[in-house]
Amino acid sequence: MSEVNLIGVDVGTGSVRAALVSSAGKILKTHVEPTRTWNPLSNHYEQSSDNIWNAVCECVRNVASYCPKDEIKGIGFDATCSLVVLDKQGNPLSVSTTGNNEQNIILWMDHRAHAEADFINSSKHELLNYVGGSVSLEMECPKLLWLKKNMFDQTWTKAGAFFDLPDFLTYKATGSLNRSICSAVCKWNYDAMQKTWSSEYFSNIGMVDLTTNNFYLIGQEVNVPGSPITNGLSPEAAKAMSLNAGIAVATSMIDAHAGALALLGCRNPESDLQDSLTSKLAIICGTSSCHMSLTATPVMAPGIWGPYKNAIIPNLYLNEAGQSATGVLMDFILQTHPCYGQLLEKHGNIGNIYSFLNKFLHDLAENKGLPSVHRLTTTVHIWPDFHGNRSPLADPNLKGMLSGLTMTRDVENLAIIYLALMQALAYGTRHIMEVLARSGREAIRSILLCGGLSKNTLFVQTHADICKVPVLLPHETEAVLLGSAILGACAAKIYLDLETAAVGMGGQAEIVKPDMSDNNREYHERKYRVFLRMVDDQRAYQCIMNE
Repeated sequence: MSEVNLIGVDVGTGSVRAALVSSAGKILKTHVEPTRTWNPLSNHYEQSSDNIWNAVCECVRNVASYCPKDEIKGIGFDATCSLVVLDKQGNPLSVSTTGNNEQNIILWMDHRAHAEADFINSSKHELLNYVGGSVSLEMECPKLLWLKKNMFDQTWTKAGAFFDLPDFLTYKATGSLNRSICSAVCKWNYDAMQKTWSSEYFSNIGMVDLTTNNFYLIGQEVNVPGSPITNGLSPEAAKAMSLNAGIAVATSMIDAHAGALALLGCRNPESDLQDSLTSKLAIICGTSSCHMSLTATPVMAPGIWGPYKNAIIPNLYLNEAGQSATGVLMDFILQTHPCYGQLLEKHGNIGNIYSFLNKFLHDLAENKGLPSVHRLTTTVHIWPDFHGNRSPLADPNLKGMLSGLTMTRDVENLAIIYLALMQALAYGTRHIMEVLARSGREAIRSILLCGGLSKNTLFVQTHADICKVPVLLPHETEAVLLGSAILGACAAKIYLDLETAAVGMGGQAEIVKPDMSDNNREYHERKYRVFLRMVDDQRAYQCIMNE
């Protein structure tokens, strides 16, 4: 097969990125543009679809200029699971208390719909079984219900379409109103088993209006990711992107799911590791972290979303877990410590500070004669849910906890707290894996990491040690962009199907093996017991205060 090129577009929380990718999975060129976020009230986070689409076109024009247009055969889109609202003429319609129509996106991390999520969960509808028993206030139905309750005249009655952001991008690229089952089943409570929206569900939760005209407002046709959208790239979008009209446009994915697609297709470098799509856990580590795994048969695990049929690969079931704050929480812990200012002055930026702290910790353990760097946290323990627990407890009301505080203000104190947080995040991953295993999932034999934290060697080794499985780091580090390009390759029929495209473009990985020594394993077992005890203690405090 002669090589051609694809374009992958990723819309993250704070920026748009695009990549030119060869059909063999090599990223040739990337470009990034920032996007704007408004925060008009506490827990309200809003964006602009016009701002995002203009950034998409700028990014695509930039990377497309790297090769002749005729060599680009397809384009795929992924984005955050944010809610986009358009009016009946297709123009932006405000979701904001400010009334500004430019602010027509409720960002995924917006937590305004707390009461609405509680109300939906009180319905006990059977579709909630596919989201771990309860919807998250970060999903779309609570946000839609908030709009109906709080902006009925201003927005709800004037809406012409509600999109998940990935589907909005394919709408802008093609004019098609088709939706992706990836977004629909993971964030909108679409019934993937019956392949339909549920009128009963929307009626039960107070949004029967969404069922009118065969669910026109939320999507009459729902397709699997990677399937080509009829007629391909529209002339208008092609002109804005400097591409040829008619090239293949793929049905979209949520950003984390695109990353999981590329990770799960990545091949391990050692033949003694079982290597199949269903033997791996993919973790996309960024502001938050998403934990994705596929199974051949459905697994229902409490507090973990899914099983979502067809959400990533046709005829496989996705379980999706996550941590609401990871990278942003590590930054917060550093930036609020008294010695952060002096470290920033000395090392220049936060990335250099992380590198310094990793070396500092290893030197400190060696100077203290400890067998492992992890032993530095014997008296420091963290429960990391500063922004609530997404999985496996599905409790947005949980708070962060830190045990072992002293009045010390020096670098050693910060380094040990930083290490304890890294361990806590890995214990959270182990907690997710154990709940999946107790729910009947086959053993996970390797973890694949991508995102900013995958570049932190101590974070990677900590996950391997605590979860007791090898961690694989793909040679192609931009997994999310690669995943969206894989969608484009599938839509362009360069590969037979999406699974073949993922394996064909996923590439290989570096392996990081766990330290399975008795000493290290026993220490983490005790720390993990403390970890689980901390959440029990927090809930006990809540009971006392609620007496």
